Formats: sequence, C-alpha cells, structure tokens
Amino acid sequence: MAEIVHLFRAPKRRAAMEQLATANVRENAGIEGCAHARPNGTRQVLLVDQETLDAMGLTPGIIRENITTRGLEVNALKIGERLQISEVELEVSAVCEPCELMEELRPGLMAELAGRRGMLCRVLRGGLLKQGDEIVVAGAAGNTR
Repeated sequence: MAEIVHLFRAPKRRAAMEQLATANVRENAGIEGCAHARPNGTRQVLLVDQETLDAMGLTPGIIRENITTRGLEVNALKIGERLQISEVELEVSAVCEPCELMEELRPGLMAELAGRRGMLCRVLRGGLLKQGDEIVVAGAAGNTR
C-alpha cells in the first residue's frame, strides 16, 4: 500500500520546512500556510518518495517536498495521472527539476537528483491529509493502477 509518511510546508520562501501531522490542502492552491502554494500554478504540491531519500542518504523534508510517500515510485508517475489521498485529489503536473538550493545541502546533489527530485502536482480537490493516509493512483481517465 502506498501511503503518506511525512507532511511539510514552507512558512516562508527559503525557510526551513515545518513538519505537520495534518495538512489542510486548498483546491487549486496547495498546502495551507505554505509559501509555495500558488493559485492556478502547476507547482502546488511536491511529492518525493522515502525510498529515493533513503537511497541518497537524505532526511525527509530536506529537499523541500510537501509530501513524503512510501510504497509509491513517485518518479515513475506520468504527467496527467491523478492521485486520490483521502478526500484530496491531485494531478501530476510536472517533473521537479533540481535547483541550485540542492547544492547548498551537499555539493553535487543537484546532479545526483536529476530525474529523482519528485513530481509536482496541482490540487484538483482540497481537503485534509494526515500521516498514514493511503495513496491511490488513477490514470488521467480515472483508471486505477
């Protein structure tokens, strides 16, 4: 079963991420209180899987993801796929390309994370998320996998 293991938000741009037990996700915006939540944008929520973080020796939240998953190969998700998590529905909108901030964490990390930084999503339906919530992947036409 794919699930949420951590939730985070950035209280301010470039500020340390805050870990949350629950997160209110706003439709067409992102996580409430997150400096990166933007109405009408493609970069509303960032997902990264725990397995990638473990393989790279990184702690959850350090690469600024909003949702850390387990049991879901986030980097294999396709643009347009939808994720159902509790009452929240997300649509995969873009690959998250590593930026220069990654170099501040560890020299060479930007290159190491190429193709592995996670996927950005738009919020199609908002609601409350919590650690342990199951993640169900559905195709763009509503087919689950």
